[in-house]
Amino acid sequence: MLINDLWESRDEKVWQDALKRYWERIKPENREREEFMQALGTECVSKLGVREWYEFLLNKYFPWKYTQANRLASTTQLLRTYEDEGKLDYLYSITRKLFTFNPTHIGEGLEIAGAIRGLGPAGASGLLANLFPKWFGTADQFVVRSLCEVKSLPEGSRLHAILPHSDTLTDRDAMLLIAIMRRKARELNELFRTDEWTARKIDMILWAVRSEDCCCDVDVLTNAYTHA
Repeated sequence: MLINDLWESRDEKVWQDALKRYWERIKPENREREEFMQALGTECVSKLGVREWYEFLLNKYFPWKYTQANRLASTTQLLRTYEDEGKLDYLYSITRKLFTFNPTHIGEGLEIAGAIRGLGPAGASGLLANLFPKWFGTADQFVVRSLCEVKSLPEGSRLHAILPHSDTLTDRDAMLLIAIMRRKARELNELFRTDEWTARKIDMILWAVRSEDCCCDVDVLTNAYTHA
């Protein structure tokens, strides 16, 4: 199914099937990491200590987000400077803010997460999407490409303006994408009389459906999130 057809569908099964497609696209070697990130509990993660937070980012989140070896190497090199400079406490002070801000405020969340070395708007939104799936989806070039195929979106002209530089999104771009994903999750919850649809699930679907129809190499797409 094309993303435009899915976006207009009022059939709950069609949406559920699209979500299942995301898991079918995950490479076997990435499955365990994906399931770990999916099962994250905000309350549990918020209790991590200084070094535990650093190791979570270094060994869990960054490898999940940056599945291309060269991209992982360059971003973790930036993250490691906190330890090299003896600034793990400073990193911890940034991450603690993630559990005190109001997650309804998209821009504030992106600003906080984006202050972590190695995270651009896509990386910051990915971290927020895992910590606060109800409110945030990962904003990256794959989401832009998918949403550009949805003809009914009132933001269509803005999305097409973003498309040429979708691999280097700005915070403003990410805010737009997350707002659209939030709105769609809210619409589906109202339509299907449930509360299970989240911004994070919408971003998973946008990647899964798009990756099936585009001409990109699946090995390049990996598990969707390879760009900061």
